[in-house]
Amino acid sequence: MTTPFSTLIRTASHQQHTEAESSGFMTDLLGGRLGVDAYARYTEQLWFVYRALEEGAEALRTDLVAGPFIRPELFRTAALEQDLAHLRGPGWRAGVSPLPATTAYADRVASCAREWPAGYVAHHYTRYLGDLSGGQIIRDRAERTWGFARKGDGVRFYVFDDIANPAAFKRGYRELLDAVHADDLEKQRIVDECKRAFDYNGAMFRELADEFPMSA
Repeated sequence: MTTPFSTLIRTASHQQHTEAESSGFMTDLLGGRLGVDAYARYTEQLWFVYRALEEGAEALRTDLVAGPFIRPELFRTAALEQDLAHLRGPGWRAGVSPLPATTAYADRVASCAREWPAGYVAHHYTRYLGDLSGGQIIRDRAERTWGFARKGDGVRFYVFDDIANPAAFKRGYRELLDAVHADDLEKQRIVDECKRAFDYNGAMFRELADEFPMSA
C-alpha cells in the first residue's frame, strides 16, 4: 500500500463525512434555526457514544492495534457530563435517553472495543479527529447562538485543555494511523468501518431532525 493510510482513510470516507456534516439537523443547528433544547438533545446522544468509546478504552491500552490510540487527553465523557449538568440541570441523568440510532451506534462501538480493536480505531478516528477539527466550528456557533461562555459550561465537550497544540496533535495522530499494526486487508476493513461510523452518525442526525423539524 503506497498511499499513506491516514490519507487513504480520509479520502475513502469523504462522501460519508460530507453527508453527515451537511445533514439537515446539523445545518439547521449551526445556522441558528433551532433552539438550545435541540443542542442539548444532541449533546445527550454524544454522551452515550463517548461513554461506549471510553468505557472500552482501558482494556485496549496494551493492544497492538488500538493501544497507541488510547490517549486520556482526548477523553470527552467528563466534559459532556459537565455540559449536560449545565444544559439539563443537576438531575440530568434521570432525563436523558438515547435515540434508536444512537443505541445502535454505541452498541457497535462497544462491540468493536470488545471483539475487534481495529474496528474500534475506525470509530476512534471518526469521532476524536472530528472533535479537534470541525467540532471547533460547532463550539463557536454554540457560544454565539446561545450565549455560552467562551470555552465554558455548555461547550466543554469541544475544549481540549490537555492538548496545547491541536495541529501538532493531529499530525501525530495521522502518523499513528500510518503506522497502524494491520495488513492491507485489515486496513481496508478499517476504512469500511470508518464509512459505517459516518453512516451511524448520519442516522442519528436524521432521527434528531425528526424530533426537531425546522420551524423557521
